Amino acid sequence: MHFRDSKRKVDYVLAYHYRKRLTRHLPGVGSPESTCGSASSALVSNGGTGKSRAEPRRQDGGQHAPQGPPGAEVIELGPLDTLEEEKRLQREEYERNLVEAGLEIEKDPENKSQGLSFVRIHAPWQVLSREAELLKIKMPTKKMYEITEEGGILKTLNEIWCKLTEPLQPQVPQQGNTNMKSLSYPFSREKIYLYNIKDKDTFFDNATRSRIVREILKRTSTKARNSMGIGTLIANNVYDAAYPLHDGEYEGQNDDMNERKLLYREWARYGVFYKFQPIDLIRKYFGEKIGLYFAWLGLYTEFLIPSSVVGIIVFLYGCITIESDIPSKEMCDQHNAFTMCPLCDKFCDYWNLSSACATARASHLFDNPATVLFSIFMALWATMFLEQWKRLQMRLSYFWDLTGLEEEEVRRQEHPRPEYETKLLQKKLKNKNITTENSNESHSPERDEDEKEKLTWNDRVPGYAANFGLILFMIMLTFSAVFGVIVYRITTAAALSFSTNETTKSNVRVTVTATAVIINLVVILILDEIYGAVAKWLTEIEVPKTEKTFEERLILKAFLLKFVNSYAPIFYVAFFKGRFVGRPGHYVYVFDGYRMEECAPGGCLMELCIQLSIIMLGKQLIQNNLFEIGIPKLKKLFRKLKDERTEPKEVDTNQSKDPQQWDLDYILEPFTGLTPEYMEMIIQFGFVTLFVASFPLAPLFALLNNIIEVRLDAKKFVTELRRPDTARAKDIGIWYNILSGIGKLSVIINAFVIAVTSDFIPRLMYQYAYSQNGTMHGFINHTLSYFNVSHLKAGTQPENSPFSQDVLFCRFKDYREPPWSQNQYEFSKQYWAVLSARLAFVILFQNLVMFLSVLVDWMIPDIPKDISEQIKKEKSVLIDFFLKEEHEKLKLIESFITHDKQKLKSGTKGKRIRAASFCQFNQSQKGSFASFSSQHTEV
Repeated sequence: MHFRDSKRKVDYVLAYHYRKRLTRHLPGVGSPESTCGSASSALVSNGGTGKSRAEPRRQDGGQHAPQGPPGAEVIELGPLDTLEEEKRLQREEYERNLVEAGLEIEKDPENKSQGLSFVRIHAPWQVLSREAELLKIKMPTKKMYEITEEGGILKTLNEIWCKLTEPLQPQVPQQGNTNMKSLSYPFSREKIYLYNIKDKDTFFDNATRSRIVREILKRTSTKARNSMGIGTLIANNVYDAAYPLHDGEYEGQNDDMNERKLLYREWARYGVFYKFQPIDLIRKYFGEKIGLYFAWLGLYTEFLIPSSVVGIIVFLYGCITIESDIPSKEMCDQHNAFTMCPLCDKFCDYWNLSSACATARASHLFDNPATVLFSIFMALWATMFLEQWKRLQMRLSYFWDLTGLEEEEVRRQEHPRPEYETKLLQKKLKNKNITTENSNESHSPERDEDEKEKLTWNDRVPGYAANFGLILFMIMLTFSAVFGVIVYRITTAAALSFSTNETTKSNVRVTVTATAVIINLVVILILDEIYGAVAKWLTEIEVPKTEKTFEERLILKAFLLKFVNSYAPIFYVAFFKGRFVGRPGHYVYVFDGYRMEECAPGGCLMELCIQLSIIMLGKQLIQNNLFEIGIPKLKKLFRKLKDERTEPKEVDTNQSKDPQQWDLDYILEPFTGLTPEYMEMIIQFGFVTLFVASFPLAPLFALLNNIIEVRLDAKKFVTELRRPDTARAKDIGIWYNILSGIGKLSVIINAFVIAVTSDFIPRLMYQYAYSQNGTMHGFINHTLSYFNVSHLKAGTQPENSPFSQDVLFCRFKDYREPPWSQNQYEFSKQYWAVLSARLAFVILFQNLVMFLSVLVDWMIPDIPKDISEQIKKEKSVLIDFFLKEEHEKLKLIESFITHDKQKLKSGTKGKRIRAASFCQFNQSQKGSFASFSSQHTEV
């Protein structure tokens, strides 16, 4: 963790691969080798004997020159050697510039012909204090003030809750009294007396030190190839990686406790799944941005507990009432001889509705009146979750000193991306070449400055056009995959209907549904990975200027593509399947002979439930867990094997036996951002809210997944990833807007699922409009229409049917006029009445839930009352603290002046004393009288 002197901390590490140049004789000096072409350049090196092209040769850096002394060997550099030499020069220049910026550097000697080397960077106090002032980093002052807690019943309840949850609290040491808070203020060297600086080495913690060094690395440039900062150098492979160090090992026999080991023991193990997260320690170690993610994930998981309980109650209600459900009983009753029309042409026979008894009973588990109430509950749940997150976010902002983090400060810290700078450089060179061709006049500095500025709309038009075309293509690809699965279902159902095996024929629907859902899941998983890569590539060709812009555009594209991919099959089953089937004698066909698939006798809701559950569970188990565990381990193994293969087997005498922390951290996977973590949770949030009317157990499965997910992500961050750069953030950014959009969309979708997909509205209409005794008796007969079998088209009648002579009419599920009516097979009045009721329910449900959501939003303030009061109190305490400190300084100055005036009377000796007194005072105190007055005015 330190330099060789064991005193200076390693605040940042740069890693790079080096390769000593290969030697060979020039043609005409006795070498049989041919020339390498004009691309090669010649250098002269002192001493050494000629060696073959493939054999490495050791040399001391910096001893080559255009001309060597007599007897020197002339060495020709190949293209690879030239590139390595250019990289070495860039590294040397960059490291010189870092030293000029005030940083201290330590490097390992390059003792091998090729290998991996590290540059360790330390920021001394002068640099830390200067940059902390420039970045306006808030630091704790000497002043502490008490946090006033709410009294009354809330305080009592809070104390009871703390006692009950004490076993669930992580064993993390608290920093001082939890009822006291340090007054924080942006660091200023002029006001250094305000801060509680006990030790300059520990005043800035490791995360803050690495953040400061990272800012210097970003803005330090090199003249070679116009490299702007470390990002460009890594993109150009001058350096392989740049990262801060972890705080030592996370497991080991030694008793030295560090924050990483503490996080591993109390947070990043599956054995502590029941404990709360140490959010403050996570924020301190990883920064505010990652701290906010885990705080959000923790709150989301906690909110899933009540929704899971209610979902289980709804499911149990369906189980309890299944025996008293009259429509299910009527469907299962063998005495009700409902002879149904064939499910396919020629090969399918007439069948009895009672054979679908199991499907009807299973549908009641999810299609019952309680699901309507559960949908309303979940819509309000989503609103309350977002409101509670805003309150928690504000509370964390107060305790983490983020309340003064303004947009201007955030923008000031953002640097242009390396790809943007490269594109800008290419544009400048292109414009320069065009101007040179048109005119022999050289550029003036003013002309170059005018051409520099930025990329215009015209430069980005090809990227925008490619984005529009490819996103449209990807969405069409998703729809094509869904249509392909539909075709598979239709053709497979037809093929299985030809089977002579009675078991196969009786289980056609189950077989087709199960296999189709598994195919859907596999397609979704494959397309998800493709869409993630495509979204990143599309964002890169747009060439956004800053990382924040890049991240927002990437999130929008990836979310759009993955949303369509994940939910398209579910939308099909919910709203389109069985809607375009036609009727007996007039079916809708695809591919000349295949009938469009229709819903099961119990409706499509059961199939929607199966589809939703398998896709949701499959994505969580395979994509969110197996992929997250397996892929990083494979990448780590691949990188280790690659390094072992590329590095020659040479003994490095300077390398210690025990690997250093920078060696251990280099092997780890680099941190690539929080977008994948948020994305999988947002897609899951959609599964929980969008179609919850069809699957009340979705919150339960999400809760079980998230209990594992929190510890899985924690273990990944602590043990498998390099330490991320700490980043300050006030909120979770664009993800909140996406969550809010999904919450509003869920109200509309659940309204249509209840009204269109389920039988809730037809049952309601029958009970209160058509039933003679106000019960559900006769409901099944009411929903089935009659069809005269003699009206079947020629060639579609069942072949070899034993019932063909006995059956005059068959039944099908729809509201249509009977064959003896004048308008036979037209939609009946009941159809239009039910349709009107469905639309009326959608409007009523949507407006009612939206109103309740707005009401909840209005009733719950975004900023907790106690936090609002504390922020006001903090401002008041800050002003009083400043005035008190300034007043004490002025009193000190006045005492000096009074003392010196008294000494003045003693003559010449007194004057000397006065001069010495003022000299000492000026050395010990920053500023002058004018600066004191100006600081006082600023406060």
